[in-house]
Amino acid sequence: MVGYALQHQKPAWMQGLLSEKFFVGCGTHDSARKNEKNIYCLDCCKSICPHCLPAHLTHRLLQVRRYVYHDVIRLDDLVKLIDCSYVQSYTINSAKVVFLNQRPQSRPFKGSGNMCGTCERILQEPYFYCSLACKVDHIVKQGKDLSRYLHKCEILPLSDFVFTQLESLKGDAGDLDDGQMTPNSIFDNPLSSGSSASGTVGCKTLACTATTDFVKKKRSGLISQDFPATPEVVASLSRRKGTPQRSPLY
Repeated sequence: MVGYALQHQKPAWMQGLLSEKFFVGCGTHDSARKNEKNIYCLDCCKSICPHCLPAHLTHRLLQVRRYVYHDVIRLDDLVKLIDCSYVQSYTINSAKVVFLNQRPQSRPFKGSGNMCGTCERILQEPYFYCSLACKVDHIVKQGKDLSRYLHKCEILPLSDFVFTQLESLKGDAGDLDDGQMTPNSIFDNPLSSGSSASGTVGCKTLACTATTDFVKKKRSGLISQDFPATPEVVASLSRRKGTPQRSPLY
């Protein structure tokens, strides 16, 4: 009887994955920036943040993502650990993902149609489960051998993008090293470092700037001798739209 119970018991890494809290601050790196725990270590059975990675580089790691405020994992990573057939997947940035746990529903489903075998959420054909947790719970409740659905995976590295983020965190805490854009971000002028071959483009840019300044000064009545008005600039400002035409009535 004990052996039968162990046969259907969830492995430690799965229990931790389905119960851990992700995208919360890391207690070990509480004062560090970007310390959200969005990585799961299968060997330690706990969630970690990017600052914890150096101590887990030889471990099996999963990156957890967020989709509509819920935790998801790339399908390509999860199928290395467990059979994910009939679990409904979604596409994010050209990558298929599956939800870790079932999501709350505003009202129960009433009527006929395809729905999850555990939480009765409406699904597309031909899926039977809305999340990984729903499939695992269904297998256990049916008294089936869960180990038959598990895959042996000894190596599970993170993507290179995660390690690029880790390198960016080593820089100054006030800089955005990972390329994020904020309202205070500034684009470098590509013409500032150009050679003489791009002189024509540079002249057009300067002419555009001069025209803009001239418009501002003309509107404010500040045009003077220190700001020459060239014929081209005057012509561009004197240009008016034609008489508006009404559309024909039918």
